Amino acid sequence: MKSIKPLRIVEIFYSIQGEGANFGKPAVFVRLAGCNKDCWFCDTDWHQGISMAVQEIVNVVQQYPSRMIIWTGGEPTLQLTDDVLECFDGYYHCIETNGTNKVPSKIDYIACSPKVTEEELRKNFISVDEFRFPIGVGELPPPIEALPPATNYFVSPLFLGEEKKRFEKSEANMQYCIEFVKQNPQWRLSVQMHKLLHVE
Repeated sequence: MKSIKPLRIVEIFYSIQGEGANFGKPAVFVRLAGCNKDCWFCDTDWHQGISMAVQEIVNVVQQYPSRMIIWTGGEPTLQLTDDVLECFDGYYHCIETNGTNKVPSKIDYIACSPKVTEEELRKNFISVDEFRFPIGVGELPPPIEALPPATNYFVSPLFLGEEKKRFEKSEANMQYCIEFVKQNPQWRLSVQMHKLLHVE
């Protein structure tokens, strides 16, 4: 194995993908620390993390039967490289990115939840597998024509938690997204089912 800088890891866990086009598929999630955005609705404490050698990560990932890895964060492009991906022979690599950077060439599936302008997205991507736009009542995703080509275009209602007032607002966001999709059938609904089902 090449000499590769250790990665800062928040957690590694085995679960099902809870959203997007790969919903329901089992995968190993590798959550990388660090982010270059600070979204108010982020549900991850990406400030924390422990240093792990790539071989240590490989050893953990190999404990699970799925051959799909979902690299997430934080923002995984701040650490993830093709040299790292080469160490995971035979795995299908998905990434969940905010769109601020280009992704490594060995990524097989790109899920982008953009936190940058459409112009930046066009600079960073020729195409992606899915866009996921988290929106609340009154918000709109950009026009599809302004985005790089994608196989799937999703809106995802902001889920604010289970405390009563926040849950009611989450319900309103859900209904808003449903109506948006009904009026704009080129878009699809992606719900964070792992939160509703209480799955990690």
